[in-house]
Parts: sequence; structure tokens; C-alpha cells
Amino acid sequence: MIGNKIKNIRELKNLTQEYVAEKLDISQAAYSKIEKSSKLPDEKLQQIAEVLEVKPEDIKEFDSQKYFNSVGDVEGNYSGSIIVGLGREDVDLIKKLYEDKIVLLEELLNQQKKIVQKYESKYGEL
Repeated sequence: MIGNKIKNIRELKNLTQEYVAEKLDISQAAYSKIEKSSKLPDEKLQQIAEVLEVKPEDIKEFDSQKYFNSVGDVEGNYSGSIIVGLGREDVDLIKKLYEDKIVLLEELLNQQKKIVQKYESKYGEL
């Protein structure tokens, strides 16, 4: 389903439905319907591809299973043909983005732990 492919690419790019809808000059509800669509006019697909900064063909051919298998294989043998439209540099960038996200999430978790410890020392264990 084309809508699922659009949604997967949008999420991989860390974009919200609101952001994409705003760029397309439509409501978030209207955009949500697009992500549930099985068909789209070529003109609308082109507009969405521009917002997502990919080619319409990349959306049509996107296979999340192949994508995630190849990202998991970054440390092993690389086959650029696994990911449509992405080269080794793109895969390295995606890997770096995920690593950066993990670091940020760990920092957030540590901040939350400090806040919990502060309250536990003040009010006793929760």
C-alpha cells in the first residue's frame, strides 16, 4: 500500500504528519488519509516525494523489510542494491543518526533518573 510506504519514509526521516501536511498545504486529517491510501494520483505522489526529499520511484519501490535488513547489516557485507536510492554514505548517515538518537535518549533517561532520585531523597522511595 502506497500510504504505508509514505508513512514509513516519513517516520524514518523523523517528520510529523503535521509538518508534511503543512508543506503540502492541507490539513493533518487530510494527510492522515493519504497515509491510509492504497492509490495516489501521480501529481500528489510527486508533491509528497518533494517534501520527503525522495523520488516518487523510491516511494513506490520502498520495502521496509529490505531497508531494515540492510541497516542491520551495516557492520557486515554491504550491498548497495539492497536499498533503492541509497548508497553507502546514506546508510552510514542513517546509522549515525540512530546512534545519535540513542545517545540523546540515554541522556534523557539519565536526567529522568536524577529527577526520580531527587524526589526519592526528599519524599522517600516511591
